[in-house]
Amino acid sequence: MKFGKEFAAQMVPEWQEAYMDYGYLKSLLKDIMLHKHRNRPHSSTATPSGLKRKLSLYRTFSGLTQRHYQPLSPATEQDIENSQPILVHSVLRDGHEKYETTFLMAADEGGEYELVYFRRLDDEFNKVDKFYRAKVEEVMKEAAELNKQMDALVAFRVKVENPIESFDCSIEMSRLASDVSASTTALHAATPRGVQLNRRVSTVIEDIKEEGSTNRGHSEEFDDDEKVEENQTMNTKVEVQKKKKINLRPIKPIKPASVEILNRVQLNNTYETPRSTIRGFIKYPGQTQLNFTKENLSKVEETLKMAFIEFYQKLQLLKNYTFLNVLAFSKIMKKYDKITSRGAAKTYMKMVDKSCIGSSDEITRLMERVENVFIKHFSNSNRNKGMRILRPKPKRERHRITFSMGFSAGCTSALTVALILIVRTRKIMDHSGTDQYMEVMFPLYSLFGFVVLHMLMYAANIYFWRRYRVNHSFIFGFKQSTDLGYNQVLLLSFVLAAMALSSVLVNLDMQIDPVTKQFKTFTELLPLILVLIVIVILLCPLNILYRSSRMFFLTCVFHCICAPLYKVTLPDFFMADQFTSQGQALRSFEFYICYYGWGDFKHRQTTCKSNRIFIAFSFIVVVIPYWSRFLQCLRRLFEEKDIVQGYNAFKYFLTIAAVCLRTAYNLNKGMTWTVLAWIFSVSTAIFSTYWDLVKDWGLLQRHSKNRWLRDKLLVPQKSVYFAAMVLNVMLRFAWLQTILNFEFSFLHRQATISIIASLEIIRRGMWNFFRIENEHLNNVGKYRAFKSVPLPFNYDEEEDKDE
Repeated sequence: MKFGKEFAAQMVPEWQEAYMDYGYLKSLLKDIMLHKHRNRPHSSTATPSGLKRKLSLYRTFSGLTQRHYQPLSPATEQDIENSQPILVHSVLRDGHEKYETTFLMAADEGGEYELVYFRRLDDEFNKVDKFYRAKVEEVMKEAAELNKQMDALVAFRVKVENPIESFDCSIEMSRLASDVSASTTALHAATPRGVQLNRRVSTVIEDIKEEGSTNRGHSEEFDDDEKVEENQTMNTKVEVQKKKKINLRPIKPIKPASVEILNRVQLNNTYETPRSTIRGFIKYPGQTQLNFTKENLSKVEETLKMAFIEFYQKLQLLKNYTFLNVLAFSKIMKKYDKITSRGAAKTYMKMVDKSCIGSSDEITRLMERVENVFIKHFSNSNRNKGMRILRPKPKRERHRITFSMGFSAGCTSALTVALILIVRTRKIMDHSGTDQYMEVMFPLYSLFGFVVLHMLMYAANIYFWRRYRVNHSFIFGFKQSTDLGYNQVLLLSFVLAAMALSSVLVNLDMQIDPVTKQFKTFTELLPLILVLIVIVILLCPLNILYRSSRMFFLTCVFHCICAPLYKVTLPDFFMADQFTSQGQALRSFEFYICYYGWGDFKHRQTTCKSNRIFIAFSFIVVVIPYWSRFLQCLRRLFEEKDIVQGYNAFKYFLTIAAVCLRTAYNLNKGMTWTVLAWIFSVSTAIFSTYWDLVKDWGLLQRHSKNRWLRDKLLVPQKSVYFAAMVLNVMLRFAWLQTILNFEFSFLHRQATISIIASLEIIRRGMWNFFRIENEHLNNVGKYRAFKSVPLPFNYDEEEDKDE
């Protein structure tokens, strides 16, 4: 693989704009090369190709026969350095240090092309350097905050385990403070001037204490062997700096905290519950004092553990960012030297190595400290266990998943063909009981068709998200290495489809064959058994069959049901939007309860559709997803004070009215219901279509560089976006069938309803891709590549300032 493609593949998607533009610089080098080719002497004066080959072979073998190497004299090396084509120096502009390259051979033929190249190269390097400095300063502040959180955790742990014993650690504090001072001074001296971004927090996570197993009343620093070795290294660096007579500004030692720190901290409400939401709404006074219980300690440890994992991943990506960019600058300068034969790469890379991004080792040191702290405090000093959590192995594609998916897909196809052939050859649709079968059994089995179709659309979404580098795992908040791939979702969908089709075939065979008619009760129970199997697997607490994904799904569903008692996150309202497109599936599930609970399923007879309670709930089950989204929008309006959420809530209120009026129209074909259904349905369809295209997809921007689209597009074919907009409008008006009552002679009424419901599921699957693409681009614009983890302790900032 070429470096350009590998470089693009390893980028952090949300930081893509902050990386060096390797492709553009490469195009500038192509311009230089084309100019040299155009001005090359004619072929008549050039050396013949055969002679060139002989000369190259001669040079190759003559190099092998050269036995003695004569090093260049110092004077010759100095002359070579003085003949360099570029000079790189740093300047201070707008309070920031920037690097500029002076091209000394601009007067040569084609020098203007090279001058443009170096100007753009400097722009790219300064962009990368500025971004890196900002991120280093950001992580240093986060590290300082984590350091304070760890101080509070250690003190909290001591209080829980030894609530009576004192915590006198004056001797340990003095020794640790001196070590921190020496380490800080040496690091300050050994780091270049451009790297010294925030010295007050450069010693973060170095002075963390923990209670010992044998002497629990005293704090303990890092391993003694590691500390002694580090102090020896630091002392050596300090002596070297003293010999160079560099005056260092004295740094005040950091004093480790004791249990007294608990007097000015409070526990944050990191686990939001409906109870805490109600208390916050009625402004009920919360807990003002710390309760030193093991339950609170476990919550604090779990929260801080997640914060450390997320912080470590950020450090890993930042370290990878520096490595990739330095490698990219090295590659592009080598290409420049190869094209121009200037020999400027060595000079430019010296500047890169001396710059902040090339010489800073703060991220590496911080990663080591985080590893040591995490291993000691969160994995019982088990390094293998701790590193497995901090650096989980990437999920590998398993051949058995691919094979099983293909096998289940083949079974589904074969069962589908078999079902069609049985219906056609036995002329089942011509039997007298066809209408009864379609009215009763078809809604039961169509539920599986709706679910399978939605899963297939989700699998397609995952495939295209990965193809166009949409970081959907971060957007949804999946745990690392636990999110499902498209082949795994396909496997689940095909297995469910195969089970449903098998059930349909067994039902038909037992119903038709006179020998098996005595199993009529079992025949009618087949769909219920299949539904119960799916529910049991979904609720299974054992760590089998993608437990993490199942729990994530159930959690989102529970948050949707309990809206607005939980803080609204993207997975929650995204899940509620999915259920708005599954209205017919919800009605089928309602029919399950009525048919098997109050109907005579042994004789395939039911009065559900004439039951008032069933009719009332047919309104309710379809409205529940829209009502959940309505409440979620109101909560966001209350918290974020964003009027856009108020408009979105109004959209869902209109949709609720439209759905209820269309349902009422189907039950009572009166003129009043017809007019009201038309008015609200058309208004809702227009409003929702505008919201889909403009707000959710970010399209229809008149003044963007991609007219009527948006400035940034991940799909290179613009026609895809226009086709998606047209399809979205057409499928948004598929509800017209419920009012105009289109009837097809070759389709039963239940089949027509199922097809219209399937079209809405397809529209939702298409909406999913562009909605998450737009969310990803918003994160890219703000460089948001990490989720914010709430910290367990809240410090009293006024007391910190006084100190």
